[in-house]
Amino acid sequence: MLTNNKNVLNWVDEMAALTKPDKIVWIDGSEEQLEELRNLSISIGEMERLNEEKLPGCLLHRTALNDVARVEGRTFICSREKENAGPTNNWEDPKVMYPKLRKLFDGCMKGRTMYVIPYCMGPIGSKLSKVGVELTDSTYVVLNMDIMTRMGADAFKQLGDESNDFVRGLHSKAQLDEENRYIVHFPEDNTIWSVNSGYGGNVLLGKKCFALRIASYQGWKEGWMAEHMLILGIENPQGEIKYISAAFPSACGKTNLAMLIPPKAYLEKGYKVWCVGDDIAWMRIGPDGRLWAINPENGFFGVAPGTNEKSNPNALASTRQGTIFTNVVHNLDDNTVWWEGLDKNPPKNAVNWKGEKWDCTDGSKGAHPNSRFTAPAKNCPCVSKEFDNPNGVPISAIVFGGRRAKTAPLVYQSRDWNHGVFVGSIMASETTAAATGAVGVVRRDPMAMLPFCGYHMGDYFAHWIEMGEKLGDKAPKIFNVNWFRTDDEGHFIWPGFGDNMRVLLWILARCEGKADAMETPIGYEPKPEDIDIEGLDIDLDTLKGLLDVDVDLWKEEAKGIHEFYAKFGDRLPEELKKQLATLEANLNK
Repeated sequence: MLTNNKNVLNWVDEMAALTKPDKIVWIDGSEEQLEELRNLSISIGEMERLNEEKLPGCLLHRTALNDVARVEGRTFICSREKENAGPTNNWEDPKVMYPKLRKLFDGCMKGRTMYVIPYCMGPIGSKLSKVGVELTDSTYVVLNMDIMTRMGADAFKQLGDESNDFVRGLHSKAQLDEENRYIVHFPEDNTIWSVNSGYGGNVLLGKKCFALRIASYQGWKEGWMAEHMLILGIENPQGEIKYISAAFPSACGKTNLAMLIPPKAYLEKGYKVWCVGDDIAWMRIGPDGRLWAINPENGFFGVAPGTNEKSNPNALASTRQGTIFTNVVHNLDDNTVWWEGLDKNPPKNAVNWKGEKWDCTDGSKGAHPNSRFTAPAKNCPCVSKEFDNPNGVPISAIVFGGRRAKTAPLVYQSRDWNHGVFVGSIMASETTAAATGAVGVVRRDPMAMLPFCGYHMGDYFAHWIEMGEKLGDKAPKIFNVNWFRTDDEGHFIWPGFGDNMRVLLWILARCEGKADAMETPIGYEPKPEDIDIEGLDIDLDTLKGLLDVDVDLWKEEAKGIHEFYAKFGDRLPEELKKQLATLEANLNK
């Protein structure tokens, strides 16, 4: 037993009585216990050990073929009142859902071990951190949670012996039955139940389930924010660091931006970029009245395909030690891994993500498009020295972005906080393989939170507006970026990657009152000459094109926004209706 907390002990007893495991193992987080679990995983075929010289401490895992991505259709927010889940979440009455799930969990761990995983989201000792306990029958989950969270006995110290403020997570692979796969959140009960999946996004309950769906609800009730945002610091040649948080839907370059490497000319001047987090930010108003953020996670759960030396050298470096690779290609010649977009040399003697012998010349994909790496943040060459700071970092700018071929310009700034909330609420992007469903469809994804908001999205928008009122003139400035404008042949015009820093520097200059802007119908834009394009294969006219606001396209966009807003009925804040009316008036001038 690692704790005397009766709330924890009683709950573990109750869940064990339901699932009936053969034995219960409490996870203390020690290297000795973890090594035992790695060896066990290998012996039961759950994992394979990779080349110790080239990839020390790294493991390979394959999921079931029917279990390769988050299943949004099977993900529920079960608030007691349907209205509180809102129109963008799947809802079921807890009185119906609990009995339904109990049947699936009843005896599902017979013949198996239940692992009790205490974990802390955020630095141990931080007032901004929260504790969870996940019960699981999967060694894969234990080993991934060790990378992704601060897992083990210290989490129970953070909780203390009396507190009941912990998130209760119950997971079982059960039969991996697709028809009975459920990822269910009970926000008012601080509870998550996940059954019949083994895929990370559905079963690492500290990740999207707790850190976003449950935490967004907690933040609403407790006056803070849990957001689907990266956090990065930009250090200027004088050694001053300013922090930006940014929200992008999946496959919009979020991890690449979080670990950005400045262009050569900037490195030579002494600019540096530091990664605090690549996916989730918990933000609270600090004693100084500013917005402060922590990354609740301790690792990266990144998409492998497309990660390479050019697109994201820091992410690649993060995977070279102590990493778990899921659904990638196994190179049998040297016992390493490969995926599409890693390099131009697919292995000749290999096994694909399904575990089948793979011939790279037959046109089939070797790695699943949503294959993953779970890598320790401490491996990242640009990890911030503030990563474990219990106070977090102060946020100067909030950036929204999506993947739009024509509509959104390269960058624009909101006129004020409420306009910024509007800009975040109308975010749209083209879909990717990270969620099951069609690829390439334009989909609205407010603040990149559509799949992750644990309560009514209208109330979520209102919470943002309220946070702005509390922050007053200390609120971060809000911007929107789009790295994905294309020409008529469909080629990206902006070079992206490290060169995105050129746009971030204008953003920070705006925050410091050091750069001018032009007013457009949608917000403030840089004067083209204020974005440094020296050394780029782009001229001033091309940049002007990237900043162009096509009024006709935006009029179409406004229609789409009306349609989207209609979903929220009377829970849509009046302020956002006003902002939409202002946009339309500006477009008609």
